[in-house]
Amino acid sequence: MRVISYNLRKNRASVELEALVNRYDPDMLCLQEADTQELPAEISTLHLADATSRNRLGLALYYRKDRFAAVETRTFALKKSLHDRLLTPAHERLIGTRLTDHAAERELVVASFHAAPLTARNSLRRNQIRSAHEELHTLGPGLPTLMVGDYNYPLFKENLSEKVQSRGYDLTLSDSRTYTRYKVFRGHYDLATSIGLNIGSIETLPRGTSDHMPILVTATYSDAVADVFEPEGLSPAPVSGDTFSI
Repeated sequence: MRVISYNLRKNRASVELEALVNRYDPDMLCLQEADTQELPAEISTLHLADATSRNRLGLALYYRKDRFAAVETRTFALKKSLHDRLLTPAHERLIGTRLTDHAAERELVVASFHAAPLTARNSLRRNQIRSAHEELHTLGPGLPTLMVGDYNYPLFKENLSEKVQSRGYDLTLSDSRTYTRYKVFRGHYDLATSIGLNIGSIETLPRGTSDHMPILVTATYSDAVADVFEPEGLSPAPVSGDTFSI
């Protein structure tokens, strides 16, 4: 599976999307800060699964219809930061789609995530990440899951990685920085957390008009899906031990 994640910087980089898809030929496209009222149903070879609706600048997810079928898409509200409450509310910070992969004859969950801005504490963003993983588990219990997006977590990633791994997930950084606009805040903001998948690479793509650079995630199915994090009261679905490329 080849998945591009891109924070459009208040939709400014939306004009780049068709060329980006044509150049890198992804299976899925996960967007943040997109004008969801203006999104097209198709971007080159990709079809819109759904987008958030409660805030104009939100999240969206596109997929290849010739290989995948969208089973269900949900949007989720996560714990709000002070910025969300007082300035520019973000009611939905997560969108996830459960998909059937016809080539591999199995299902998976892919999600676009946008954490609270840097005015919030890292503890709040960790809460949002944990809650997001739990919500995605309810969408696809026991399924391979990939959550990409703008994590807004430039510092202390070792601590974040430990927290994520304690729940069965892997955190993977791209091969170079994804945000360099300000010297103080530059670093890896756009990340991937996953379970039941082997992340082969995450490539930072060339800069466009956004203050974030898009990332391209390449992954294969893992045979370790049974180790999925289980929130209390939930059980994973039966899984196969086979490994497929996606």
